[in-house]
Amino acid sequence: MARPFLIAGSPRSRGSTAEVVNPLDGSVVDTVAIPNDDDVEDAVAAASATFDEARRLPAHVRLNALTEVSEALAARSAELAETIAREGGKPLKWARSEAQRAVSTFRIAAEETRRLGGEVQRLDTEDGLGSRLGIVRRFPVGPVLGITPFNFPLNLVAHKVAPAIAAGAPIVVKPAPATPLSALALGEIVASTALPAGMISVLPVPEPERAQRLVQDERFAVLSFTGSAPVGWRLKELVPRKKVILELGGNAGVIVHDDADLDHAAARVAMGGYYQAGQSCISTQRVLVQSRVYDAFCERLVKEVANLKVGDTMDPATDVGPLINVAALDRVEAWVQEAIDGGARALCGGRREDPFYVPTVLADTTPAMKVCAEEVFGPVVAVSRYETFDEAIATVNFSPYGLQAGVFTRDVDRVFLAHRDLEVGAVIANDQSAYRADQMPYGGTKDSGVGREGLRYAIEEMTEPRLLVISKVPL
Repeated sequence: MARPFLIAGSPRSRGSTAEVVNPLDGSVVDTVAIPNDDDVEDAVAAASATFDEARRLPAHVRLNALTEVSEALAARSAELAETIAREGGKPLKWARSEAQRAVSTFRIAAEETRRLGGEVQRLDTEDGLGSRLGIVRRFPVGPVLGITPFNFPLNLVAHKVAPAIAAGAPIVVKPAPATPLSALALGEIVASTALPAGMISVLPVPEPERAQRLVQDERFAVLSFTGSAPVGWRLKELVPRKKVILELGGNAGVIVHDDADLDHAAARVAMGGYYQAGQSCISTQRVLVQSRVYDAFCERLVKEVANLKVGDTMDPATDVGPLINVAALDRVEAWVQEAIDGGARALCGGRREDPFYVPTVLADTTPAMKVCAEEVFGPVVAVSRYETFDEAIATVNFSPYGLQAGVFTRDVDRVFLAHRDLEVGAVIANDQSAYRADQMPYGGTKDSGVGREGLRYAIEEMTEPRLLVISKVPL
């Protein structure tokens, strides 16, 4: 029997179905029911009808529900990690990490709900303003549509659902067609709380056309989208009057200066470039190394990459799993070959072994190569030289993307210079670009998106300030 989808917290199963396939071996993990147009209408109508009740929910109700979800996720973390690994091909060690992060995401959201307050302003600061007081509070904008990608099928859903609940906004989730199971499990957990039934629906809608109709539905006040840059910006153009949060792609750069600890830098780049088989928007993709230490760093990096275990995702020792599908393998293979044809050298890897792409280090790359200019989304790190730190910063900025960057140096002045001048959403000092704590503001500039996630910041994106001016009544 097909796994049901969720309409206003209730399971429903009818009509067509779709198979969820394990990228490792092509086996069928599960079969899910696909909602029809009437089901989609029911979900959106429920979210819209629930908004007035949701926005009036006392903080303790939202806080308790978020805490309950966090505790349920913790109790089911082993099961959920296996689901993540099987539906998305993520190695079990990283799937376990994702499951634990989802626990934290809901716990932090509960903590932020407790802290959601406001601001009091004195308005008697100028002659003629009178004796007045301003109170600023935040209120939810309206129902939220959350669209999520395949690479973090649980925690990126959590990063949309948890702040929506904290803000007091119903949410409809459209998970990636390849990985709907984790989202459905999370939806079932949320539906088991005391929140109104219409607070959550999960719709595994595979067709882009139907997803676009969801985006354009005027009953959604907020669109929170994580995915590719071309799709994200196109959706934003379709809904210019909505509040839109876009968490898009990247081709993250990391600078390794000549005063860096090269062993530490190589180990961290080997983690940041390959831990998701490179299928993360903040994966380390471009490494710029000061010329004096270029060869020494490359030697260390190749040794680190050679020690990565590629293979069975259910083996806890596996570091690198398969790419999500054959199309991704084809793209990565073509881009690497293009770089090699253009003069780059494969220091290791440079080949596919379906369903894997062997972890690859490309040396002597140039900014115009696709492996540098675009988002590879695969286990490929491109290494190039630079002379001055200013040159390195300029090269990192020579990109349509600006999500996160890493800087390895012992010089605190260079760290602050990078923070000032790198055109990215976050600079990670003495670590690789793929570091993320779930409470930190997360998002980018340029083609990497608009708005910020990270619980407090996402709550702010889903709410708007409203001012109350209290005037003294004449006696």
